[in-house]
Amino acid sequence: MSTLKQAQTQSRYDDLFARLKQEKRHALIPFTLLGWPTPQRCLESVDAFVAGGASALELGLAFSDPVADGPLIQQAGRTVLEAGFDVDQTLGLLKQIRQKYPHIPISLLVYYNLVLVRGIDRFCRDITEAGADGLLIADLPVEGIAEIKPALDQHGLQLTSIISTRTSAERLPKIAAQSGGFLYAVSRLGITGVEERYDQSLGHLLAQARQCSDLPVCVGFGISKREHVETMIRLGADGVIVGSAVMAKIQELGPEDSIEPIQRYLQTLSTPIIP
Repeated sequence: MSTLKQAQTQSRYDDLFARLKQEKRHALIPFTLLGWPTPQRCLESVDAFVAGGASALELGLAFSDPVADGPLIQQAGRTVLEAGFDVDQTLGLLKQIRQKYPHIPISLLVYYNLVLVRGIDRFCRDITEAGADGLLIADLPVEGIAEIKPALDQHGLQLTSIISTRTSAERLPKIAAQSGGFLYAVSRLGITGVEERYDQSLGHLLAQARQCSDLPVCVGFGISKREHVETMIRLGADGVIVGSAVMAKIQELGPEDSIEPIQRYLQTLSTPIIP
């Protein structure tokens, strides 16, 4: 493939962050699981994300043992799996989203077993053809990236990597060198969720990331309010990822009422902040 495809996928993220920088805006990247709570409501949620100002989308594939996720996303994954929604159906849903929103960057959050079961090359090919720009493999350490890197390059996929305040100064450049799109900095150690605290050395991590890489850095875990977004931007983040908080709101709302409230909620997080 893939010289053309690679250029296309790189430009989605590159164009996004270049535009946001020019406009003095931050990236807002909402997350949900593909197929949750139902395929139709998932599509409606994505519509609300985009209408609410989403800069990019982080979409997860349901997995039986999501070790990085908190109770809400764990339960959502069980709901999707118990409904019999498999990877092929997930990719079909992704294809619908890509056709509707051809310009928005989309990264898939997965666990490595899903990649291995399908086969590395086939998995990368299939998600590329369905419309993904990038991949975040939550349980793949930097030492394992060499195994999948040829397939990522072949199919023009960018690898978003997770960094934390426990990432050493020696390890950070190695991670950044293997990554693309943006770096995902977790605001605190632990699992996803709406717990409202962040590691006090997060600002130092963001500064270190800037010293070793030109990649934008977005912060996730525990982001649910405007004040959280403002704090992260002032610490040096280029954007935020909002997962559990937005999924909790989808869960709370009935199917008839979910689109506009989610849109309004995200609009409170996406308005410009000038650090």
